[in-house]
Amino acid sequence: MSNYRRVWVPGGTYFFTVNLLELRRRLLVEYIDLLRDAFRAAKATRPFDLLAIVVLRDHLHCVWRLPEGDADNAHRWAQIKSGFSRALPLLERRSPRRITRRERGIWQRRYWEHLVRDEDDLRRHVDYLHINPVKHGHAARAVDWPYSSFRRWVAAGVYPMEWAAEPMAREARGER
Repeated sequence: MSNYRRVWVPGGTYFFTVNLLELRRRLLVEYIDLLRDAFRAAKATRPFDLLAIVVLRDHLHCVWRLPEGDADNAHRWAQIKSGFSRALPLLERRSPRRITRRERGIWQRRYWEHLVRDEDDLRRHVDYLHINPVKHGHAARAVDWPYSSFRRWVAAGVYPMEWAAEPMAREARGER
């Protein structure tokens, strides 16, 4: 069995990437309201401050800050993933192992996390998160993607409305 090492910093700020098991599926945007409900339920029982988020068809990125003295990301993600999965119709293929474990075949078991070190690191991760729909070709401008906290950041004066428009995204992908 793999030995996954997690960083446990009470009150820390973390960047996450969480993927669907089957990357060709579009469950996260097709059932966006169920995903929002799962986040709300998790925040109600285990509070955290969701600083930024982008939900794409098959994965999501987010940055959250934990309360002082709390370092429990794992239970929050378990609650979000299970809440979303339980609300979905049972349509996916499941391996015998997942059936035995009474698991749905929705999410990859693990998630990727990064402990945000400082304000510059936070800015870079929030930029990465918000440019993602443009980088993947889902929207011509960051503001056009409806499943993102980008507009909230524009309203706060952090970004201009035209930030991450298509020419900038081509440059981010290394295209000319």
